[in-house]
Amino acid sequence: MTLIEGHRPLTPDASIPVLDVDPYALDVLLDPEPFYSALRDAGPVVYIPRYQVLAVGRYDETRQTFSDHENFVSSRGVGLNDFKLEKPWRAPSIILEVDPPDHTRTRKVMSKALSPKVVRTMMDDFIATAEALVDRLLEQSEIDGVADLAEAFPTTVFPKAVGMKDVSPRHLVDYGAIVFNAVGPDNDLRRHAMARAPEVAAWITAACARDRLTDDGIGALVYQAADAGEITPEEAAMLVRSFLSAGVDTTVTGIGNAMWCLSRNPDQWEALKADTSLIRPCFEEVLRYTSPVHTFLRTANLDTQIAGHPVPEGAKVMCVLGAANMDPAKWGDPQAFRVDRKPTGHMAFGAGIHGCVGQNIARGELEAVLSVMARKVARIEPAGDAVWRPNNAIRALDRLPLKLIPN
Repeated sequence: MTLIEGHRPLTPDASIPVLDVDPYALDVLLDPEPFYSALRDAGPVVYIPRYQVLAVGRYDETRQTFSDHENFVSSRGVGLNDFKLEKPWRAPSIILEVDPPDHTRTRKVMSKALSPKVVRTMMDDFIATAEALVDRLLEQSEIDGVADLAEAFPTTVFPKAVGMKDVSPRHLVDYGAIVFNAVGPDNDLRRHAMARAPEVAAWITAACARDRLTDDGIGALVYQAADAGEITPEEAAMLVRSFLSAGVDTTVTGIGNAMWCLSRNPDQWEALKADTSLIRPCFEEVLRYTSPVHTFLRTANLDTQIAGHPVPEGAKVMCVLGAANMDPAKWGDPQAFRVDRKPTGHMAFGAGIHGCVGQNIARGELEAVLSVMARKVARIEPAGDAVWRPNNAIRALDRLPLKLIPN
């Protein structure tokens, strides 16, 4: 059988509309909204012939498909490759690319290590780090909201939270970008990522080994689960590495995207400063509005259906989370960024059993940054054009020139 981007060719049912678009084209990745709109307008499920995949972008069908772990599995890969047919570039993630009952076992360990109670013990350090960083940035006439803030904060606090003795901010940021680019097609983005993967992955593996971690971080909690027989030592090492593939890049993206949203909507920054109880809703709205993870795929593990349309076993289904988060049928006025929206049910952290296990710590980091900035920063002003960084799964900024005006 000749595979298409690592998965079985698909002949869709005649009832499914065709959308002739390349979701991974650079112009789409840099400005995805026209694609999101076309996908929703085309139907509840569409066929994309370039990659011979199905795609969903309306809120209801996207959430249902993404959450249905019995019919649409993750264990066959959350990218275009079908792990049942083609060996992945690295061992599959035992938290992201696995189904119950194995997922239940590893998820339990990760959820305990990243529980709200554990995150609360980190908040003093998060706040202190944010205080020092924001004070330093306020002394500068202009900053890059990505390198100076969005990357600088997580790569300072997160390795310490994990208990890492070795820290390389560049490798920490790049590792997530590599992992997420790898879920796409064999395009320039993926090829560039794969060229860097051996160097970066080797560093991550060494830095996450048990003897390179302190005994008081969340990494140690995972290895303690191995001592208790809940997981194997090999699984513990993989779970600690998964902290870094999913816990740094997406948080960097979330902070950068928050600065972009608030600098473009000064009235919303004023509203947040006036009522800091809006910090958490603000972060949720940033996630809905910008969808740091814009696309993940599922694989039909048996003959099934979406919105009454037949889906054969082995079909890859592209769940376009970014499109679902901008569906006017769900949100009413999705193009408006409102810090008081409280967008319960957004898809930025996934849904169902595969909801992002690190979302508690991501929320804690953003809360620290925004609470400190609300006290110290009068205005967040654009100082130039924002530049987006195309990625096969992540919607992230590359540069964000800003001026922070102190109170």
